[in-house]
Amino acid sequence: MTTPLNGRTALVAGATRGAGRRIAIELGAAGATVYVTGRSTRRQRSEMDRPEIIEETAELVDAAGGTGVAVPTDHLEPDQVRALVQRIDREQGRLDLLVNDIWGADHLTDFESPIWQQPLDRGLRTLRLAIDTHLITSHYALPLLIRQPGGLVVEMTDGTADYNGTHYRESVFYDTAKNAVIRLAFAQAEELRPYGATAVALSPGWIRSEAMLDHFGVTEANWRDGTAKDPHFAISETPALVGRAVVALAADPQVSRFTGRSLSSGQLAREYGFTDVDGSRPDAYRYIVDVVETGRPADTTGYR
Repeated sequence: MTTPLNGRTALVAGATRGAGRRIAIELGAAGATVYVTGRSTRRQRSEMDRPEIIEETAELVDAAGGTGVAVPTDHLEPDQVRALVQRIDREQGRLDLLVNDIWGADHLTDFESPIWQQPLDRGLRTLRLAIDTHLITSHYALPLLIRQPGGLVVEMTDGTADYNGTHYRESVFYDTAKNAVIRLAFAQAEELRPYGATAVALSPGWIRSEAMLDHFGVTEANWRDGTAKDPHFAISETPALVGRAVVALAADPQVSRFTGRSLSSGQLAREYGFTDVDGSRPDAYRYIVDVVETGRPADTTGYR
């Protein structure tokens, strides 16, 4: 069955680029109707100031075989989020899947300076973009999602609970933001359980987003040239891997066994048997612990 999500309605909040965009595309390829949100549109750019726009994401969902609906939304504005959910209810009468992928704080993140040397307004803005947006979206979306049993919430973050629990994520604000989202998934799982709904936290590995490719000065076609800058870039994955992870979770009738847990794209690739676009199954977090942190030379054998 190539379209296991026929008849399902999904909201991917924060789908302008990166993981959110490809999650939306993979959901569309699986047959879903996907509402995609973001702040960068044909009329304006968000503070990220990148060229990707939310209307293009919806068009890519259509091209993949689904139905994409672009709704420009600032998820820090409760009235906009309320209107978004009301529109989904009016047009679809249901919400089966919420993917909270809102972030938009790359330009604010300082991975070098301690908290007392960082501009406080930038750090607090990071937390608002990374945490408040997720809370606001869940507040308005979950009443629609629990209207019928079987709903799924996927909280997108960076790093698993196991990894982040023993590793400092290089900035107080970044570390706080990404770990708070993991705990948010756990908390929502508890509140959703009586309604037959599931919540999980999900992290990609070293993801080759548009911004990451730009950082390494490569394209997806020649991404391996980026290993000249960092040989461990060889373990990186396309956003399709985490997109396929979301599809696998959404299509799994037994997904409730994961509720409250923190998961990774590499872990779920092994669990469900899907692959990245090149047929491999990169497992970045296992590789980082086994290879990078032990000082071994870059070698992805056995890790993708």
